[in-house]
Amino acid sequence: MTAGTRGFAGTFLFFQQQGLHLSATLAEPEHFSMLESALLVVCVLASAGLFFWRFGPILRNILRSKKDADFSLSPIGRRVWDFFWEVLCQGKVIRQRPLPGLAHAFVFWGFLAFALVSLNHMANGLGLGFLPPTSLVGRFYFIFAAVWALLVAVSIAGLFVRRFFVRPVWLGTKVSYESGFIAFLIFVLMVTYLGAFFVDDGGSTVKALWWLHTLALLIFLPLIPHTKHLHLVLSPITVFFKRDGFAKIPPLTGDEDFGLVAGKDVTQLISLQTYSCVECGRCTEHCPAATTGKVLNPKEIVLGMRSYLNEFGPASEVALLAESRTPAPTDPHQRLLSMEAAFECTTCGSCEYQCPVGIQHVPIIVGLRRGATNTGAWEDDYGTKLFLALEKNGNALGLSAMERDKFIQKQQFPIFDGTQEYCLWLGCMGGYDPKGREIIADFARVMQHLGTSFGVLKKEKCTGDPARRLGNDLVFQTLAENGLKAFETAKVQKIVAICPHCVRTIANDWREFGVAPEIEHHSEFMARHKDRLPKQSGESIVYHDPCYLGRYQDIYAEPREVVEQAGTLVEAPRSHERSFCCGAGGGLAFLGEEQGERVSHVRAKELAGTGAKVVGTACPFCNTMFRDALTAVSDAPPQLLDIAQLTARALPAMEQKEAGGVQ
Repeated sequence: MTAGTRGFAGTFLFFQQQGLHLSATLAEPEHFSMLESALLVVCVLASAGLFFWRFGPILRNILRSKKDADFSLSPIGRRVWDFFWEVLCQGKVIRQRPLPGLAHAFVFWGFLAFALVSLNHMANGLGLGFLPPTSLVGRFYFIFAAVWALLVAVSIAGLFVRRFFVRPVWLGTKVSYESGFIAFLIFVLMVTYLGAFFVDDGGSTVKALWWLHTLALLIFLPLIPHTKHLHLVLSPITVFFKRDGFAKIPPLTGDEDFGLVAGKDVTQLISLQTYSCVECGRCTEHCPAATTGKVLNPKEIVLGMRSYLNEFGPASEVALLAESRTPAPTDPHQRLLSMEAAFECTTCGSCEYQCPVGIQHVPIIVGLRRGATNTGAWEDDYGTKLFLALEKNGNALGLSAMERDKFIQKQQFPIFDGTQEYCLWLGCMGGYDPKGREIIADFARVMQHLGTSFGVLKKEKCTGDPARRLGNDLVFQTLAENGLKAFETAKVQKIVAICPHCVRTIANDWREFGVAPEIEHHSEFMARHKDRLPKQSGESIVYHDPCYLGRYQDIYAEPREVVEQAGTLVEAPRSHERSFCCGAGGGLAFLGEEQGERVSHVRAKELAGTGAKVVGTACPFCNTMFRDALTAVSDAPPQLLDIAQLTARALPAMEQKEAGGVQ
């Protein structure tokens, strides 16, 4: 017997003990007068009319928004699976917050079970009932629905207590009394349905229960459009039509497209997503900016976009972003949409990964950055310095290309000539940052140990990742086109890189301008050859999942396999898909000091708190951010090593193979 069935049986027993008669058959009114049927029709039309009157402007805003030029239904199989898993199975809702998630799922599944009940309920009022309670099918289905009614009643009561009494901080400080009233209506719907099992047909009580159930349903409908419960209508559509690919930044279309500057630039997908927000606060709870005292709150970005559309519409020329966030501006969207907030995002993707209704926050935030950067509205000294460094020197650190040449000569790396198996991509950090160079040198030793031939490009420029995430499309396009041309000229077929940002940008973002050669992260390369790498033991190593390797590329097992070759793997409290950001992504590594608590310090404290002797990383940016952070948060900080360094330290010290490996 299931828990729901036991609970249902227990409820029946309770009512019997109170002297109430229990029937296994749902009681329904035997007769409706012409006046009652006419009143029902009027009420239904009024409820539906109010719903469409309130929903109409929302639908118009979505349909009148700019079309998404790159939208495609393919791959349709993936969309169907996402709809099945995320909507019908409520997979994301339950996985990310198991207890409240299961309560939400019970309410959703209960509504599905009640669809047939509600349809038959209304039809009975017109003398058109199609599911007699005394029939075999009817009796089974109504009891089946009763089990769900009990689960929904308990779940909605629990969710009401959580929202209005427990009130987790990420749900927000504002209490929505409309939402509370809707929860009450849902509870009434369930109780009036269950009550019909304890009364006799034909009596006044059953008629009263019937009308109370009907009114609760009809009052509920027109309240949906202007509350968070609008997601009941829109979120299934949003999940099905969301942009294919995680945190995928859409291409600009035409010379007049600068990103999200004003309402006229907001696309249909963005409009649909903003109106689908359920205000659950999952994005806020996991956002590194919001949880460390920054202005940015991804939920408020979405709600700010919604407020803008309601206030100005999708054809407006009014700027989306205010210069800074103000407590009580004339325009409601300016309370939530500000330049300051948009440029505090690390683009870690936690918000998008957590969202149960298909909202893709990162493309929206990057779109706002594009609008501000490409039009010159965003003025930042650090940002300007970064863009100039990328344009002039071809690397984010602003160093001369000669510095990279000296490093290559010192390490005796061969230049890629088309005969080697791999092109070893250095990237800005691997070619110019001292610690990044150490990672590259050690990874090269690993490749040499494995007998893998490789070479480096004679000239290499940044992939444009920081420019891309900060919204400078002109700089990004120039760097992407230069990179594609360099690969083509050198006849590169396979690339391996130590930086997840480089891998993601080359493999995905460059596709706007051409298809790059196959590229993989060094964790994938080493995991594939783990049986040929030395096995170490004893030392505890806590592995930090980089955002751009984990959530962006779904690579979790491979770096752990490498770590387990080097010692004893220790998991951080937040790991895998829930890993906390280091604070470097989205170009923020180059934008100076943060406000509030530093993201890198929060994560470093968490990693050091595991008691592991070594912190293992798989991204040179993470390595850079933790370098000072670990010292700042711990008197005896653990050693900080990339997974390539963890592996290379066990290689024979005097092993000296030809730098390019086997030719």
